[in-house]
Amino acid sequence: MFAWFKDRYLDVVGSIYIYNEHRGYTAIDQVLDAIRQRSPDDTAMIARVEKHRADERKHYVMFRRWFELRGVMPLSVNRSFGHIDRFVEIMFGRHIANLDTRSIVERDALFERLCRVISLTEQRGARQLETLLSNRMILSDPVLTKIFRIIKIDEPSHWAPYDDWLCVNAKREPRWWERAVDSFIHAELLFVKLPFLFFNPFIKRRTDWIDAAEPVRIQPMPAPSLATVSRA
Repeated sequence: MFAWFKDRYLDVVGSIYIYNEHRGYTAIDQVLDAIRQRSPDDTAMIARVEKHRADERKHYVMFRRWFELRGVMPLSVNRSFGHIDRFVEIMFGRHIANLDTRSIVERDALFERLCRVISLTEQRGARQLETLLSNRMILSDPVLTKIFRIIKIDEPSHWAPYDDWLCVNAKREPRWWERAVDSFIHAELLFVKLPFLFFNPFIKRRTDWIDAAEPVRIQPMPAPSLATVSRA
């Protein structure tokens, strides 16, 4: 019974993470377009956001290899399980794929809001890693544990460029209600959506990889070999 529970839990966690990592790097493509239009001479920030994008892609590839190693596909989850999806929908009133990059470029307040949303999302992810890396079911899988430890190392550099932009441009920090929205989204996922996914026997697995049809925009950073990870 415990073995089934553990395998199901790892399946659910891995499926949510692989969706969010994919959503992360595809959404950052839009952010990069906005920054390049808005501040083409700010090569330092562009490079830092490009690294953020590459890290998210690297994390996605690691989770994909983890599923491949287990011989199963991820559970089929949609944007309702995406933290950044929900945050953007609440803060901008539209789906993340429908964000108007031109409006974000032209209106300072929108770009400022987007930076706060990304920063809060990434900091939430870093706090969640601390919880996962103390979870005995996660720690029972050495490959998954290594993946989360790699993500933990990468995370601090992910919110830094957005926080620095806000600081340099004398923009405000997130207010209590923005932090409350972030907390609500996390609690909704943890206490409502995750149990629903765990106990729902009708949730099917994906039949293809979520990145199968997308164009390659930049070369992803190489992910560590899972064979190497498993020996670490």
